[in-house]
Amino acid sequence: MTIVENLQSVKRRIEAAAERAGRNPADISLVAVSKRMPAASLRAAAAGGHLLFGENYLQEAVEKISALPRDFVWHFIGHIQSNKAKIVAGMFDVVETLDRLKIAAALEKHLAPLNRVMPVYLQVNIGREPQKSGVMPDAARKFAADMAPYRHLRLTGLMAMPPYSPDPENTRKYFRQTRELAEKLAAVGLLASDYGLSMGMSGDFEVAIEEGSTLVRVGTAIFGGRK
Repeated sequence: MTIVENLQSVKRRIEAAAERAGRNPADISLVAVSKRMPAASLRAAAAGGHLLFGENYLQEAVEKISALPRDFVWHFIGHIQSNKAKIVAGMFDVVETLDRLKIAAALEKHLAPLNRVMPVYLQVNIGREPQKSGVMPDAARKFAADMAPYRHLRLTGLMAMPPYSPDPENTRKYFRQTRELAEKLAAVGLLASDYGLSMGMSGDFEVAIEEGSTLVRVGTAIFGGRK
């Protein structure tokens, strides 16, 4: 199948999952994860009407952003180094992997002179896995409160990557826990009532949608395997 055909298939699956959950498919956005994919693959996706991409590796992303049309929308979904925050602030539309106040401060510093307000997602280590990045669930409330001084960052929602399982049903409880955490933060005014949830990847995005995801990050099911 071509990239456009894969995109159409993924979007049909998103619609079906939303309908099963009694949700409006229009409330769910698809981030095509394009790490290690050449610019030509992104152009192929764009030819099929898709313009929202997620990149993990900054140097690779900068090359693609510079080479591709300006109407593309870019989410950064990788680890951010504080000395690279200026590049992220200047080139990306959204950051989904905010998990340290040091990075929040660095982004704020570089966004202020640009007069930009950047939507960011707080990455939560929902499975409490030591090898993964993310704020522990019981620290999320304090982190969100500590972001209040940063006027050029808008805490848009939560992002989570549950522990891997070949059975997507095993990830359901983690998606549910992420949604419940967001509900608690919204209830005390630390997230807007229309918060977003970035959860679900190629192997489990349908379950994530059933549990409330508003943003799914899908790469392999669109672009195929990476080198």
